Amino acid sequence: MMPAATSAASPSGSPAFAAPITDRGPTALAPIEQPTIDRYLDALIHDWSKTLTMLGITLVPLFFVLDVFMMPRDLLPRFGIYRLTCVVIIVAQHMFIRLTRPSPRSFLHGYFFMLVVSFMIALMTTDLGGFNSTYYAGLNLVLIAVNLLLPWKPIHSAINSLITILMYVGLNLVIHQEQPTHGQILINNLYFLTSTGIISTSINYVKQKLIVQEFHLRTDLKAARDALWGEMEVAKHIQTALLPRMHEVPGYKVAATMLPADEVGGDYYDIIETAHGETWLCVGDVSGHGVESGLIMMMTQTSIFTVVDRDAGLKPSEVLGSVNAVLKKNISRLGADRYVTCMAIKLEPEAMTFAGKHQDVLIYRARTGTAEWITMDGVWLGIVDDIRGLLTDDRCPIEVGDVILLFTDGVTEAMNARRELFGEERLRQSLMRVASQDVDQIVNTVVKDVRAFMHKQKDDLTVVAVKRVGTPARAVAAA
Repeated sequence: MMPAATSAASPSGSPAFAAPITDRGPTALAPIEQPTIDRYLDALIHDWSKTLTMLGITLVPLFFVLDVFMMPRDLLPRFGIYRLTCVVIIVAQHMFIRLTRPSPRSFLHGYFFMLVVSFMIALMTTDLGGFNSTYYAGLNLVLIAVNLLLPWKPIHSAINSLITILMYVGLNLVIHQEQPTHGQILINNLYFLTSTGIISTSINYVKQKLIVQEFHLRTDLKAARDALWGEMEVAKHIQTALLPRMHEVPGYKVAATMLPADEVGGDYYDIIETAHGETWLCVGDVSGHGVESGLIMMMTQTSIFTVVDRDAGLKPSEVLGSVNAVLKKNISRLGADRYVTCMAIKLEPEAMTFAGKHQDVLIYRARTGTAEWITMDGVWLGIVDDIRGLLTDDRCPIEVGDVILLFTDGVTEAMNARRELFGEERLRQSLMRVASQDVDQIVNTVVKDVRAFMHKQKDDLTVVAVKRVGTPARAVAAA
């Protein structure tokens, strides 16, 4: 959720829940350090080495069950020692990997694991008849596990396979065998070991290319995401920069805040003092929220400002009629399925004249200490081409101390965990508690109550409070 825009400051500074608008540019995105392909591979190898060692810790002792059924009884104690020693070493390696960080030397874990397990299997073949033993097949499993699990370079798979074959051959040549070696069996064993090494190296080559492609795609995606967020920051700044900064207009004090549900919201409010000396207050809400709604909101804002600042003496219904004609065309050009609920208020020294179709207006009457609802009868903007005959202008007296509370549906439709709405009655009670205080405190209290009530913000939330504080000097002079 973007920082809230507020047009009134509390006596102690900006409200705790919202940051005031400033004239600074869009918030700069912190630079994100992009990993190189080598660092990316180092991290993958490091993580997969944990998986590889866990497989070794699990499968090496598990295969002892097969030894019990297949191996001579007199060799079982020796094989048990081999496997136990191997597991202890792998456990130590696993703990070392977990305690260290990825580095350019992380690939050495694959070599070390292969040496330990291959040495154990090759040593067991020497006890089972050397090259004549079929136990060499376990080396094929280790080659496949290491070369296919670890996302290292194909050259490592080739070297690892060669080391395993040489260790198998070397141990069986060094350790004297009572039975003569059959050449055909040796050729068969070496053929299958070499084939396994070639196949696993080839698969690793293809896998390495896919990993590199994935890395570049992820890098491009991150760059696109960062560019998009940068554009969103600019859009957010433009939107908030257009919101009014004035705290006081002739005869009235005004405070407002807007908290969008997304980075760019669809709520709208404006306080306009025209070149002709008129004061206008507008509040609206574009259906939906997000970038598209924010764009239509800015169209609405600029259109209203242009109309009221250009011509004096307009009625609110005339202003909205002109704005609707522009919005309808622009929304159609966008191909968007949007509309705008909007209310235009012309503030006069002792009354307000209003038109439009938005949330009902809540007014606190200082003289009686009560609050009343003013119903809005009108039509939404952006749906039909001409609404001039569908709008009426109403006038409501405003006395000194009276408070006009305007809001969007994000306030009354805020929902708690029990799916209960905040509603108009809770809003009325919030206003009644603080109506005698300054307008900034009124806005702060209402927003605080809504945010404390709702489980999660799902819609833009805007609150505007207007309090009459006296009669403008120019109105007194005119009288």
